[in-house]
Amino acid sequence: MKKLILSDVRKFGCMVFAGLAITLTPASASADAGFRKWINDFYTTAAKSGITKATYQKAFSGVTEPDPEALRKANFQPEFSSQIWDYLDSRVNPYTVRIGREMKAKHASTLNAIERHFNVDKNILLAIWSMESNYGAVLEKPERLHHIPTTLATLAYADPKRAKFARTQLIAALQILQNGDVSAKNLTGSWAGAMGHTQFIPTSYLLYAVDADGNGKRDIWHSIPDALATAANLLAKNGWEPGKTWGYEAAVPSGAGRYEGQTKTLAEWAKLGFARPNGKAFPRGSDRAQLVMQGGKSGPGFLMMKNFFTIKKYNASNSYALAIGLLADEIAGYGGMQQRWPRPDGTLDIREKFELQSRMKELGYYDGEIDGNFGSGSKAAISAIQQRLGMTNDGEPSQRLLRALRN
Repeated sequence: MKKLILSDVRKFGCMVFAGLAITLTPASASADAGFRKWINDFYTTAAKSGITKATYQKAFSGVTEPDPEALRKANFQPEFSSQIWDYLDSRVNPYTVRIGREMKAKHASTLNAIERHFNVDKNILLAIWSMESNYGAVLEKPERLHHIPTTLATLAYADPKRAKFARTQLIAALQILQNGDVSAKNLTGSWAGAMGHTQFIPTSYLLYAVDADGNGKRDIWHSIPDALATAANLLAKNGWEPGKTWGYEAAVPSGAGRYEGQTKTLAEWAKLGFARPNGKAFPRGSDRAQLVMQGGKSGPGFLMMKNFFTIKKYNASNSYALAIGLLADEIAGYGGMQQRWPRPDGTLDIREKFELQSRMKELGYYDGEIDGNFGSGSKAAISAIQQRLGMTNDGEPSQRLLRALRN
């Protein structure tokens, strides 16, 4: 959670919220008076939804300024802006698969119980856990978390596009706090208000949260059983079909990209020349599927079943739902994609990215995680190697660089 450090500590003061005196950390000269007024005025709306003065005080005590990171992050959502292959590379890779399988073994009894109760594939739940919080690792980095009342108040106050959404979510977050499932201090999450291991927005939490560990609280922040069961409950209540897959990778016959977005039975797709690249037949030819081509007309196709669209109830992005399906299949041991994405010439696929990082580490240029993500550490290592080899020094991974290291 972003800490609000106030410079003026010479005296204590208070702020009046519709007749409620709340003791606050004293405001600095730079504190946003408009934001504080917005919080003051919003209590009237919160009270109409049954939020008590005591709850409001707990939520906003010490809050005097908007969360600037929330506004910055609101303008960048990779699932809607990244190329599909870059998006998948950072989410479906040997690292996320390995950790997923480790978590599957570690939490086997919990996952098996949840799968039996909700009839939702445990591999899908693991993939959601990976995508949403890196199997909980994000929650161990408080500097990356946001105080939910503050970040939602910020969006409601300063982001016209999300103001209505943020006001609704803020009321729900206050209801969660009032219900006693979490303390104000631990009411943390993402810039957009998503919370816990499986990143539920407050309204979805109120609809689907489950006390799976039986301790009397629905705690998706600290209880892995509660978080995974909550995700399963959402999918189950939105039409998950037990025993069926999310979709099939398909080789698209020449010119058949014109069918993108159409829905047919699997038998009809097969008659048109669509086939699974692993050579297996489509089971249950009467099942209906929609053709989705995330990589464009020259990319691989996917015949998406009902469960794919159920996953989209969690996140409306096709890229997100595809990543969940592919990662779940790899965790389960079904294998990954067979076809290549139409990447620009000279760029690396995910396994080549892992190989490049591994080779740089062996040579002593890189000491970070082998995860396929090329951040500042990886790029600094690439730059040093390029300089040594007399290559163009751009700090970017490439086929040429990988070939040079192989030799």
